Amino acid sequence: MNPAETALPLSAPAGGPDGPPGGRAHAKAILLGEHAVVYGAPAIAVPVRSLEATAALVPSTGSKIRSALYTGPAADAPPSLAPVLAAWHAAAERCGTAGWASTLTVRSDIPGGRGLGSSAAVAAAVASAVAAQARIVLSDEERHALIQRAETVAHGRPSGIDARAVVATSPFRFQRGAADPIDVGAPLAFVIADTGTAGSTADAVASVRALRDSHPRTVDTAVERMAELADEAAIAIAEADPDALGARMSAAHEILALLGVSSPGLDSLTRAAHAAGSPGAKLTGGGRGGCVIALSLSPDTAGLERALRSAGAVRTWTTTLAATA
Repeated sequence: MNPAETALPLSAPAGGPDGPPGGRAHAKAILLGEHAVVYGAPAIAVPVRSLEATAALVPSTGSKIRSALYTGPAADAPPSLAPVLAAWHAAAERCGTAGWASTLTVRSDIPGGRGLGSSAAVAAAVASAVAAQARIVLSDEERHALIQRAETVAHGRPSGIDARAVVATSPFRFQRGAADPIDVGAPLAFVIADTGTAGSTADAVASVRALRDSHPRTVDTAVERMAELADEAAIAIAEADPDALGARMSAAHEILALLGVSSPGLDSLTRAAHAAGSPGAKLTGGGRGGCVIALSLSPDTAGLERALRSAGAVRTWTTTLAATA
């Protein structure tokens, strides 16, 4: 072990500072640019810190996993936990703990299949837990690479935005692997509403790719317009212009619907958000299920949340961007 890598205090999962070595990460939402980001266009992501994943490691006889999906020997884990195992193995190789028999406990309140970065957040927490167990500190780029290894197992060809977003502390503009923070001119509140139907990012990305193969001009035009909307939205965030931001969000939803990745449930929730006074709402993530993100004109989001639940949302969460300028 390199001495220069040692010796920051161990992070700890929800159990507290006296618990086993652990790590944590949070959910994310794509504000603008999903699908377009796959083709090199910019996207904007925001952290959702109200939803969290934690991981912890303790020595044991044999490698085991404890989670809501499965508890038992790691070698017998179901395919659904393949991304978790990929994160664990990749981090253990990097940190020099590949021969350590441990029990990995994973907890997450980020629902899967909702475009909220569940797999990336768990991978980030696992990577941090392994580093904590080895008493080393991963650089941001090392951690990103480890999360991406797990995301490749989960989604096939990830853009890398989720791996950045689940550990980000502020909104950022993402393009071709580079993440640049966005100034926030005034606090902004958002409500995320769950349709109750899971979506598959990999399937949705594949469907847009197939559409591009058959109708390249249609998809390329949509990507160009979504790139413009993302950059215009970043300006609106910095200038504290919620109406301009909301208009870009709603325009992006219309384009995503034309690309075939919306759904009746997503469309219904966006209409309900607008009727409740939101200046903009759209699907977030891969689509074909999952969640809508709606901008609130007030820090009190209770009315917007009620309207979305009345329109069929099975649950809602909020996230707020604090002013930085």
